[in-house]
Amino acid sequence: MKSQGRAGRRPLGIRGETMTVEEAIKTGILFEKRVHATYVAAGKRAEDPVARRVFATLAEEEQGHINYLESRLGEWQKTGHVTLEKLHTILPSKEKVAAGIKKLRGTLKKKPVGATPELGFLQQALAMEDETSAFYQRMVAELPPEGQQLFGRFLEIEAGHAAIVQAEIDSVTGMGFWFDVMEFSLEGG
Repeated sequence: MKSQGRAGRRPLGIRGETMTVEEAIKTGILFEKRVHATYVAAGKRAEDPVARRVFATLAEEEQGHINYLESRLGEWQKTGHVTLEKLHTILPSKEKVAAGIKKLRGTLKKKPVGATPELGFLQQALAMEDETSAFYQRMVAELPPEGQQLFGRFLEIEAGHAAIVQAEIDSVTGMGFWFDVMEFSLEGG
């Protein structure tokens, strides 16, 4: 069975729309491509070298999501089912980011903050991460079990992305410098 019949559709709760697992995967790919493009553009325009590394790392992560979803879509279109392969992340969880921030804050001194072009990129990225997470949350709540399992892992990973972006916003505005994502990754992401 390549696509769900009428009975396999679940309402999204917005304007009475319905979405199949295949449609959800395609929509997830679109969300991931938008976020990826945002990080790539921000990395090219960032002035701070650490900011460029942060954006490049996040772009690499999002490309991995695109690749994963595209492979799951191909499988769905061939078989009508999705095998849940492990979705790897190069970034730490939301909890590890929080612990890393707490540890690093104790060792750093506050310095004056100037306006940085990167702050606007971070705010845009956070909004996109939140929007993407909201979509995945809806899919976990509304799709059949196969779709719920597929998108459940994305919720965990996107929470980590949002935490890193928020930590960067807090750091840039509160302490005047960027945390390098490698400082978090070394914690065992």
